[in-house]
Amino acid sequence: MLSRLLKCKIHRAFVTHAELHYEGSCAIDGVLMDLAGIREYEEIHVWNVTNGKRFTTYAIRGEDNSGIISVNGGAAHQADVGDIVIIATFGDFTNAEADAHKPRLVYANPDNTVNHTANCIPVQVA
Repeated sequence: MLSRLLKCKIHRAFVTHAELHYEGSCAIDGVLMDLAGIREYEEIHVWNVTNGKRFTTYAIRGEDNSGIISVNGGAAHQADVGDIVIIATFGDFTNAEADAHKPRLVYANPDNTVNHTANCIPVQVA
């Protein structure tokens, strides 16, 4: 039996471009992609913290160290420049793999440089 778990996420990145007439996808700074473990053309889930919209698309590599987060094609209707987004991927894991799995978490600064990385989310307290 497989469990679908969070594989990785880029937390609180800022949208730098919303390109309606660019081929659909989401361009992500290559350094952020590599640190998070997002593969080019991998399905990604984008959660817009600013407006609450959620959508699925695929990742394309943006220029390394550019800070680019470009929401493209029809998805550009879901985000504006300056919006805060979370970008996540999921994977299927066997029970044994799931027991040992730790997601790759990348936390972004407002300029989309890396603030810090982690492999666990703190326990939420009441």
